[in-house]
Amino acid sequence: MKKTAIIYCEGNFGTMDGKTANGLIRNSKKYMIVGVIDSTKESLDSGEYLEGKKNNIPIYASLEQVLKTVSPLPDQFIYGIAPADAVLKEEERKIVLKAIENGMDIINPLQEFLTHDEEFMKYAEQFGVTIHDVRKPLPNKDLHIFSGRILDIPTPIIAILGTDSAVGKRTTSVILEAALEAKGFNVSFVATGQTGIIQGAKYGVAIDAMPLQFMIGEIENEIMKAYENDRPDLIIVEGQGALSHPGYISSCGILRGARPGAVIVQHPPKRQQLGDFNFMKMPTLESEIELIERFSETKVIAVTINHENMTNSEVDHVIVQYENQFEIPATDVILHGCEKLITSILETFPELKERRNHLVEVLVN
Repeated sequence: MKKTAIIYCEGNFGTMDGKTANGLIRNSKKYMIVGVIDSTKESLDSGEYLEGKKNNIPIYASLEQVLKTVSPLPDQFIYGIAPADAVLKEEERKIVLKAIENGMDIINPLQEFLTHDEEFMKYAEQFGVTIHDVRKPLPNKDLHIFSGRILDIPTPIIAILGTDSAVGKRTTSVILEAALEAKGFNVSFVATGQTGIIQGAKYGVAIDAMPLQFMIGEIENEIMKAYENDRPDLIIVEGQGALSHPGYISSCGILRGARPGAVIVQHPPKRQQLGDFNFMKMPTLESEIELIERFSETKVIAVTINHENMTNSEVDHVIVQYENQFEIPATDVILHGCEKLITSILETFPELKERRNHLVEVLVN
């Protein structure tokens, strides 16, 4: 049975910095989410606010309101914000300590490790709870450097990269995984960030909090575990940041460690400046595709759109524009699904197309 969880996302649910909460509301294999804390959206239905579809997961004004109205209390308190500075504010410390006092285990996705904080550990011991720092890497002796093993696996690997952070790479990955599985394919998903891990990805590592020497090897190692354990038909690797991003190098590590045979690029057409670096202009989709293909031995086979600040008609217009410009499929997976992506994947990897035909024959007969 899944443990229950409340997500703290004060002032940020549905925004870029609320991506951990947003992702858990869309998909949570590990926890049963019973509510979101965000006083700016109090009493709304989180699913209806986020995607226009009710999910009966309410938004509460405060932890105090949760303590008074939710029974039994949630097992877990998840910090659901992904701020650029990645540390707790003073008021947030008090809220997390209050959750500990009420017996909730803490799921912390920040790069500030609460297990290194004497006050938090004292409270955790006093009230019998655990603190899980999702991004905290293993000791260096237990990490991996690149071995080259990935060069010998036959399984197609697809990376979902993007032109910025928080553009929906993980969301597209999860939706594509489900769409392929619905067609009978055995798919392994490798998460590379904290949200995917909290959602319950079977394979994954938070790469942006580990020593650079081990980033590439850890990505390779997670893919190898997926290959050796599951023998999947294909592997999807979640992207982080952007290859062109001036503040992050995660996409470099993903391309080196995953060695994808194909890349899908996610882009928000209306975003003018980088999300956490608004003094920098967004790259063009054209320049990102060119950079990816020059940097690695791979091809971009499709474009997916983040429709923030766009009408449905604007999305449809941009899809046509990109398909004409780049001569590859484009879609918005939330609005239009994954059929175009799957068709492109099958054309890129003929062995998957043969398996698809075999699956269809089995179903028919």
